[in-house]
Amino acid sequence: MAFLNVGDCVLHYLAEGSADKPALVFSNSLGSDLRIWDAMAPQFAKDFRVIRYDQRGHGLSEAPPPPYSAGDLARDVMDLLGRLGIKEAVVCGLSVGGVIAQQLAIAYPDRVRALILCDTGARIGTVASWEERIATVTAHGLGVLAAPSMERWFTADSRRRCNDEVRGYANMVLRTSVDGYLGTCCALRDADFTQDAIRISQPTLVLCGEQDVATPPELGKELARLIPRAQFALIQQAAHLICIEQPDAVVDRMMQFFREVHIV
Repeated sequence: MAFLNVGDCVLHYLAEGSADKPALVFSNSLGSDLRIWDAMAPQFAKDFRVIRYDQRGHGLSEAPPPPYSAGDLARDVMDLLGRLGIKEAVVCGLSVGGVIAQQLAIAYPDRVRALILCDTGARIGTVASWEERIATVTAHGLGVLAAPSMERWFTADSRRRCNDEVRGYANMVLRTSVDGYLGTCCALRDADFTQDAIRISQPTLVLCGEQDVATPPELGKELARLIPRAQFALIQQAAHLICIEQPDAVVDRMMQFFREVHIV
């Protein structure tokens, strides 16, 4: 395990692959941690220096008091990369990780080489929906969200066939810091790149699970329309966490994209 202080918190991270390869950063979703990329990360280690990290308030990273902003979450990544001596990176983010990736591309354009935006949008949910989520967690804790999260994260088929694994991922939600979860909800409540997405100039691939109800394909298609020259692709037989349900399909599509934009 490796940890670095990035200012107001210590982040847990993993670095794999050679330091002389292009950097590829993975950013997790709300209520998860860097382990959601376990099936994908080793497949990139030959061509990339793969950096995974737990967002503040998730996994083994510290949880400063809420609220957080997309700017806070993006600065954590920049500070982590700076501490690791990485000047430029491809960023792959899922859900709120995709929001962080967009913030990075807009705020630090010289530090971001390309984007993979998974199951995310320029705007996720509404102020009212996030206020409701914040009120629910404040009043009742994360236990009430475990089962609904699994229904969003995985298809009905996966929940039926892989019940043990799904129960394990429910534990991932339950073990998330309440402060971290609430702080990240605040970031999602306030983040809206509908007007700013046009400023994203990096090569961008938007991916979405065909059965995603949390950030449905229409949201991903709209994001791809907003970002100049962005590509969009559906991942079949997957819901919100495409990196877990269809890791090989996601890796194949990402590598195709990387070859097209001459990153590998």
